[in-house]
Amino acid sequence: MSLINQTSHSKASFKPSSRRAETSRIYAHPLPIIFPELTYKFLGLSLTRPLNPHCTALFDPLTRSAWVSNSGDATLLWQRGFFGKGDLSRSEPSWLARQINARKMKGKGLTSEEITAKRRAERKQFKLDRAKAIAAAAAEAETVFNEQGRVIAPGIASDGTRIIPSAATWKPTSAPMPSEQSPLDIAPDEEEEIEPIQDLEHLQLSLQEAFFLVWALDCLTILHPKTNTSFTLAEVWNTFQNAYIPSSVPQPNPSSPPRFDNPFLVSYVAYHHYRSLGWVVKSGIKFCVDYLLYKRGPVFQHAEFAIVVIPVYEDPEDQANSPFKLQNAEPFTWSWLSTINRVNSQVQKTLILSYITIPAESRVSPKVLSSPACFAHYSVREVVLRRFIPARMRD
Repeated sequence: MSLINQTSHSKASFKPSSRRAETSRIYAHPLPIIFPELTYKFLGLSLTRPLNPHCTALFDPLTRSAWVSNSGDATLLWQRGFFGKGDLSRSEPSWLARQINARKMKGKGLTSEEITAKRRAERKQFKLDRAKAIAAAAAEAETVFNEQGRVIAPGIASDGTRIIPSAATWKPTSAPMPSEQSPLDIAPDEEEEIEPIQDLEHLQLSLQEAFFLVWALDCLTILHPKTNTSFTLAEVWNTFQNAYIPSSVPQPNPSSPPRFDNPFLVSYVAYHHYRSLGWVVKSGIKFCVDYLLYKRGPVFQHAEFAIVVIPVYEDPEDQANSPFKLQNAEPFTWSWLSTINRVNSQVQKTLILSYITIPAESRVSPKVLSSPACFAHYSVREVVLRRFIPARMRD
């Protein structure tokens, strides 16, 4: 089943043309590798080489992630495919930009997180103003009834206008901002003496994102956490699998026999499957799922699909003898499924159950696990789950 054709549109895609054009220019490339236009051809073959950025990241065994400390590499990986997240930000690594904006004491050029904080503060102020207006209107109606014996419509003025504000008519009296986002009190004479802000933020890549950049795109180099030396592809392959085996520091060489149900392999199969279909795949922990699928990226529109990865053993004996306790491998309850479906339905996302079939060790030799060629033995099945709402689905 292919999910590449969508018909739904998000409200977030309707933006001013200038801002939309600037966003499209910044995020014009869907992947870190750029394929330039064909300039030379010889015997029908193109002689133009793709532009490969070759970024570097440090493997962190404690968080099971790879850290991109170079700000240029972090910006490139985020703007070309939305890989990773800032460790001091919600998604886009914008900590330094937020600090600079606060120091300059300007309200222009807000980052995405500052815009979200401003909207939440305005929404909170609107709810407080509406509650005060409702309480005042109710008190006025009760006073008129006690003194004059008349019943008036609460919240309606004598000329017929509404006293209680609505979301369409309410305007903020001031630009509310959280205290932690408030500008710093800096004297004009002392502004030039301020030391430059050091960028303390790193781009955190999940192991699935890091391996996709290493193996599928060949644009990332993983460094050892202690020796700071480059890993080979075989060492990255073994290290990422060993990261899910309890030990002090995962080693490049396999410390135990590899298994088809390694959590890294199962999750990467799902990640690579949807990335190969053209989706931007991000973590879905916020909505109690494994992955979220974006058509172009988080800056363009909200995610349309929520993915729950469900491992399925081809041979039940492999599950009984497995040292791993894979999430969702056991039959889940209807209450759990209804909860997940309801949460994602409320945020306009379609729930997808992605069944990853784990090949049986009796059928496939474990020797194929020595390289990524083993991914050919996995299979992916998808089930679309929609919540039935009688008020909306009468027809």
